[in-house]
Amino acid sequence: MSRVYLDHNATTPLRAEARAAMIAAMDVVGNPSSVHAEGRAAKGVVETARAQVAALVGCLTSQVIFTGSATEAAALAVAQKDRHGGVFAALPTEHDCLNVWSELDLPALHRADGTVGSLDMLNGQAALVAVSAANSETGIMMSDGCVVASDGDRTVVCDITQMAGKMPVLYPEGRKPAYMILSAHKIGGPKGVGAFINFTRDDPQAILKGGGQEMGRRSGTENVIGIAGFGAAAEAAHSDVAAGKWHRVEKLRNILEESLEAASEVTISVGKDSVRLPNTACLATPGWKGETQVMQMDLAGFSVSAGSACSSGKVRRSRVLEAMGYDDQTAGGAIRVSLGLDTTEDDVARFCDAWISKYQRHRARAA
Repeated sequence: MSRVYLDHNATTPLRAEARAAMIAAMDVVGNPSSVHAEGRAAKGVVETARAQVAALVGCLTSQVIFTGSATEAAALAVAQKDRHGGVFAALPTEHDCLNVWSELDLPALHRADGTVGSLDMLNGQAALVAVSAANSETGIMMSDGCVVASDGDRTVVCDITQMAGKMPVLYPEGRKPAYMILSAHKIGGPKGVGAFINFTRDDPQAILKGGGQEMGRRSGTENVIGIAGFGAAAEAAHSDVAAGKWHRVEKLRNILEESLEAASEVTISVGKDSVRLPNTACLATPGWKGETQVMQMDLAGFSVSAGSACSSGKVRRSRVLEAMGYDDQTAGGAIRVSLGLDTTEDDVARFCDAWISKYQRHRARAA
C-alpha cells in the first residue's frame, strides 16, 4: 500500500505548474543582468515571477525581493532593526530563524489556558517585532486570519510562510506590516527560494552586497529556474485559495482530530477553538513521546512530524507548546499532522486507524 504524506507544513510536493515553469526556464541561458536578448529573456522570467508572487500576497511588484530562503529573508528583516528602535524582538513561538535573534523575553500570545495576549506588552518600547501570521506547529492564526500589522512603536515583520497559499492574505483595515517573509517550497514551489516583502518607503539595508541585483537590495545572480517555479506555484496557490479548495481539507482535518480525540480521552487538539490554518492539526498525547509516535507512524507508512525540534541529533520537547504553558508531558507528546490539497478521505481514515492501533498498544504497555 502506498505511503501517505501528511507533513505539508514541512514542505509540499512540487506543483505541476512549477515543474513546467522550471523546465522552460532551464532553456533560458541569459544572465538577468545582461542587456542582450538572452539576458532580457532571463530578466523577463524573473519579473513574471515577481508579479505572480506580488499577486499572491497583495503587494506591488517593486516590493518583492527574491532571496535564497525564508531564513535569508528573516535575516534581511533583522538587519533593518536600527531603523525601528534598534531592538529586535520575536515571540517565543516564532520559527527559529527569527527567534534566535530576539533581544527581548516576550510571552506567547496564545496560551494553554485559552487566553490570548496582546503585542501591547512592549509598553511603548520602539522595536522591530517578528510575529507569524500562522504558527507552523499549531496552525494558530495570530490576528483573526489577517496579517499582523505595524502599530505605533511596534514595527512588525510578519512571517507568512505557512499562511501564504492556504489562506487569503488579508490586511486588518488595510494596515500592513513593515516587512513580510515567505518561502516557495511551502506552496508547491522549489526549495531554496524565498521572498522578502518591503512595505516601507525606504530600500532595506542589504546584507548581501556585490553586483547589486534585485535593484541593489540583494546581490547575487538570481536563481532564474527556482524563481520561475516560485512564481508559477504562487499563481496556482492563489487560484486554489480563491476557489475555496482548502475548505475540503479543513473538513478532513476536523474529522482526523475528532477521530483521535474519540479514541484517546487524553489527546488534546492544540488550538482547536482558535482561528487556525485549515490543514494543521497539533495533537498532544501526554506520556506518549512525539518522536515515538512519528517513528511508529513512519514504519506504518505515514509521514508526520513531532511537535519537537531536532538539534545535533537530540530531540527536545516542543518549544512552542512549552511557551504556551503546556506541561512537559503534554509538550513532549505532541505531533503535527499537516494535510495537503491532495489528501483524501481514505488517507485520513487509514491514518486514524493506524494511529489508534498504535495508541492502544501504547496504553496497554503503560498499564
